[in-house]
Amino acid sequence: MSAFSFILTIVGLCVFETISSIDNAIINAEVLGTMQPKARKWFLFWGLLFAVFLIRGTLPWLIVWLTTPGLGPMEALTATFSNDPRVIAAVEHSAPLLLAGGGTFLVFLFFHWLFLEDKNYGLPHEKFFVAQGVWFYAVVSILLSAIVWFALKTDPLMAFGAVVGSTAFFITHGFKENAEKSEEKLLQKGRSDISKIFYLEVIDATFSIDGVLGAFAFTLSVPLILIGNGLGAIVVRQITVGNIERIKNYKYLKNGAMYSILFLGAIMLFDAFGVEIPQWVSPVTTFTVIGYFFWKSRKALFNA
Repeated sequence: MSAFSFILTIVGLCVFETISSIDNAIINAEVLGTMQPKARKWFLFWGLLFAVFLIRGTLPWLIVWLTTPGLGPMEALTATFSNDPRVIAAVEHSAPLLLAGGGTFLVFLFFHWLFLEDKNYGLPHEKFFVAQGVWFYAVVSILLSAIVWFALKTDPLMAFGAVVGSTAFFITHGFKENAEKSEEKLLQKGRSDISKIFYLEVIDATFSIDGVLGAFAFTLSVPLILIGNGLGAIVVRQITVGNIERIKNYKYLKNGAMYSILFLGAIMLFDAFGVEIPQWVSPVTTFTVIGYFFWKSRKALFNA
């Protein structure tokens, strides 16, 4: 990998992790505002270490390791930097399974947002899809059937990966819905700071799955994912501390994050089916989409 590709990948991962974690930052800020200063400092420091090293570091490594049974723990960590033909062959063999699962998860995530979630309408068609929300489950079911059908003709493991990706989506979606309900109770008086810290750690772990899976559209290198997502997690913590109200005013950033998720999911699926996609496509697409919605948000803010 050239120095330019290395930097482009890291910056792309950082930007994607930051923007896709805005909802997480908002939840963190609201809950932290009800906690004592000592507990806030504890979460912002130790919680950052937990988010960066335990979640965003361990999760991608586990995913690569579990989807590549022929590799040991250390080989899974350094696989994409290895010159060992056996390691390279193992990664190439298992990559479609990982990419099909991650791509399915991300595409499902986008359609859930498009059909069912409240949003600021950044593009004209979004209001139409919200009015057709009842069709979400039909759309993703048909989509999964199509992915599995074509995957079975290529590699049965890809079909299994797609099913695992859809399963992971519905499990994490259930956790997120439960977290939203739990937040209302936590914000009530009488809840201990310890219970709030545990809640924030759990919700951070849940939200991190989106960023980790999306990261595989940029690279299969665990060290690069750790660096890029880790930097993104640090930025999110800084936003949580000092700029959350300002970020809320950029009302279309969430739209940018979700359209990025759609494109990254599609890139992963095409890649799984053997379509050659240059490594620069994912970060450049992310910069373009998020940049457009950032510009749109600023324009709306200044015209308000």
